[in-house]
Amino acid sequence: MSSASAAIPQPGRTKAFLRLVMIEHSIFALPFAYIASLTAMYEWDRNIHWGRLLLVTVCMVGLRTFAMAVNRIIDREIDARNPRTAHRELVTGAMSVRHAWTGALIALVIFLGAAALLNPLCLALAPVAVIPMVIYPYGKRFTNFPQAILGLAQAMGPVGGWLAISGTWSWDAAILGLAVGIWIGGFDLIYACQDIETDREIGVMSVPARFGIPAAIWGARACHAITTALFVWYGVATGAGAFFWLGLLIVAGAFLYEHSIVRPHDLSRLNRAFFSVNGFIGIALFVCALLDLLVRGLSL
Repeated sequence: MSSASAAIPQPGRTKAFLRLVMIEHSIFALPFAYIASLTAMYEWDRNIHWGRLLLVTVCMVGLRTFAMAVNRIIDREIDARNPRTAHRELVTGAMSVRHAWTGALIALVIFLGAAALLNPLCLALAPVAVIPMVIYPYGKRFTNFPQAILGLAQAMGPVGGWLAISGTWSWDAAILGLAVGIWIGGFDLIYACQDIETDREIGVMSVPARFGIPAAIWGARACHAITTALFVWYGVATGAGAFFWLGLLIVAGAFLYEHSIVRPHDLSRLNRAFFSVNGFIGIALFVCALLDLLVRGLSL
């Protein structure tokens, strides 16, 4: 093989990296960055600025890809000791650490480049968004509440989406960001329940490992009740209309369903709650929020 062809990333390596970072999970946070961005556009001049929306997408996917890759790199030894995660690409050798770092750094450069194209404030604050992404994987080594760090990291999506459009701070976006952070932290409490025995055995810290599964489930329920209240606050603060409130009713129903199928003594449908229901929540609220903004005068 020539040196030129060797420099071209192999398709198998690219696919392995995309599996490593679970690129499809961008669906959780991306809709809320869109809600914030589109609301900011509505308040600015009532027009959708597609170029900026594309840059917001690039920022979100780039930063999340970097975060997931770094998470997998830092946690590879823990993953190797957990039967549920022992198939991950850095454990099996399907992806080398060097190539994972290469992918992570490319994603980081893409994120910073897109932030620079948005406005100077986005570029200046970009490192602030990166910090919790790097700290989070270490959280399980020094605190029983690593989900709080994850929530902080995820809360930056809507705030960044608004900053990308307006170039100024917005408390409305902060409310939405807080809602998203608490929502994701809450369902990660549920997700962590499946690793409770392994976590206790190898010394990984988490709410389920420290306080038990019932406490984690009740904590998740409290988080999602607070999330719903924050969505209501956001709707009131931004003068939302009927379609947004319809979306919020759908989200509340999804939360009730999620917590009806995951109980302390029955985690058999945990993956349905984590992947299907939470993916649906983001899409449902985004579609309803978009319809609401269009009805109120946002122009395509």
